[in-house]
Amino acid sequence: MTNLDQMGPVPAVRMEYQGIGIRFVSLIIDSLVISAIFGVLATVLGVGMMRHGTWSVGLLSFAFYIAYYTYLEGTRGQTIGKMITKIKVVREDGTPIDMEQAFKRNILRVIDGLFAYLIGAVLIWRSDKQQRLGDSIAKTVVVKA
Repeated sequence: MTNLDQMGPVPAVRMEYQGIGIRFVSLIIDSLVISAIFGVLATVLGVGMMRHGTWSVGLLSFAFYIAYYTYLEGTRGQTIGKMITKIKVVREDGTPIDMEQAFKRNILRVIDGLFAYLIGAVLIWRSDKQQRLGDSIAKTVVVKA
C-alpha cells in the first residue's frame, strides 16, 4: 500500500463556472483573431477567391471558424480569446477535453449562435453549470483558468 492509497479519495475541486459576460468578451477577441487571419489569407490568395462566389467563401470561413475553435480547445482547452480572458473549457469533472468534445461543442454553435447568440445566452442563464447547448451535449463547462 502506497502513501497515495492511504490518503483516501481526492476532494473535488470547486470549479468556477463562467457566465455570459466573460464568454462574450472571449468570443469577440476570437472573432477579431479569426477575421485577421482570414483577411491575411484573402490578401495572400488575392481577390481571385471571391470569383468562386460568396457561398464558397462563406463555407470556407465557417469551416475555418469551426477548425480554429475545435483545434485550440481540443489541444489546449483555450482559444486565444479564452487565454486572454483567463477562462478554459474542461469536462464536467474538470479534466481536459478531447478533440471529439471540442468538435461537438463547436459545431453546435450553429444553434447556440442563432439570433446573435441569444439561444446560447438563454441556455447559459438557465443552466446550473452555465452551459450552452454545445456544452451540454459535449459534457463540457467553461471555467476560470
